[in-house]
Amino acid sequence: MSATTHALHLDRFEAAKAGLPGDARARADALARYAKLGVPTPKLEAWHFTSLKPLDEAALAPSDAKVAVTAATVAGHALSTSHAHHQLVFVDGHFRADLSRIGTLPKGVVLTGWSAAKSLPKDFLAEAADAGAMRVLNAAYAADGAILEVPAGVALAAPVHLMFLGASGAAHARNRITMGEGASATVLETYVGTGRYWTNAVTDISIAAGAMLKHLKLQTEGGEAFHTAATAAHVAAKGVYDSFVLSIGGKLARNEIDAVLKGEGGRVKLEGAYLARARQHIDNTTIIDHAAAHCDSEERYRGVLDDHAYAAFQGRIVVRPDAQKTNAHQLNENLLLSDRAEIGSKPELEIHADDVKCGHGATAGEIDEQALFYLRARGIGLEQARGMLIEAFVSELIDAIADEAIRDRFTASVGGWLYDAQGARRAA
Repeated sequence: MSATTHALHLDRFEAAKAGLPGDARARADALARYAKLGVPTPKLEAWHFTSLKPLDEAALAPSDAKVAVTAATVAGHALSTSHAHHQLVFVDGHFRADLSRIGTLPKGVVLTGWSAAKSLPKDFLAEAADAGAMRVLNAAYAADGAILEVPAGVALAAPVHLMFLGASGAAHARNRITMGEGASATVLETYVGTGRYWTNAVTDISIAAGAMLKHLKLQTEGGEAFHTAATAAHVAAKGVYDSFVLSIGGKLARNEIDAVLKGEGGRVKLEGAYLARARQHIDNTTIIDHAAAHCDSEERYRGVLDDHAYAAFQGRIVVRPDAQKTNAHQLNENLLLSDRAEIGSKPELEIHADDVKCGHGATAGEIDEQALFYLRARGIGLEQARGMLIEAFVSELIDAIADEAIRDRFTASVGGWLYDAQGARRAA
């Protein structure tokens, strides 16, 4: 029987665990849970639209090599140096202090990688009883990740850029962001790389009362890369979690977000865009759990699909019995550029309270022919006109990003995708 990614992770744990930080028993327990759960399949409701068979067949062992990365490579993916920010760099899931530039932090703020931290939280490998296979596998193998702690009342003015460079094997980064009462911060996670590898990332977020986190993610990995990521955000009373995810890269990419509104007056905003072509597969699966009254949530994802690309959107909103006065809205919109592209969209509402305002919807369509004719009639070429309409469709969400440097990076990534897509179309 040929090796698989699943088998390699089970077989190589004994050799790897000695070099992994934290509680060895907790890791062994996590691996045992993973072995029992197995690789998720479309038979599971949460994975209905996505098969991990291509990932399993890739036979990617846990990454243990120290890849040579130059400062020039990092600079090509960094935010502008003229824009104040704090930067942590990870290569194949390992913190690289020599490539990072943290700078001066406000008093009490902690920003570092595990390997450079003075101590680790006791529960940093803990997983809930119903945690999925990818999360518990991460708990077994995570070797490093980012730690950000912003104490009560502190506003971290400069954004934090967490850059993850992939090159080989399977990397399991595990990040933790803790926002104290009334604190605020902006965090950008960037995932880039070339070659055949697997990123399996977990980001756990705790937002205390009155705190606010703007959390952005840019995933532009190469065409042979695999990407699975799970983000969990717990939001206390009057806290705010504002998320934006742009997915462009990877052969197969899946982003999970699980946000829980645990206190009255909390707010969650989930927005994102995904652009796929060739035979890419991109999956966005989200859950917003209204566990407290008087909370608001807003969710909007837009997708652009070309060639034989396939995308999935599963957005579930849960309103618990005590979550009266909930205001929740969700919308998934898709633009299909090819009659071979496909979208699987499944917006869901699960409401157990009666005094709520909730709504959801999903659309899929082609480029507006009238708008295209309007641009062509003014002397604009076909490909340029198409590009303008696609860019406008996506930019409506990106333009709302407040930080100029981050907004520019997202805009440039969309522009790069359009340029490549137009070149492929001309060559066809």
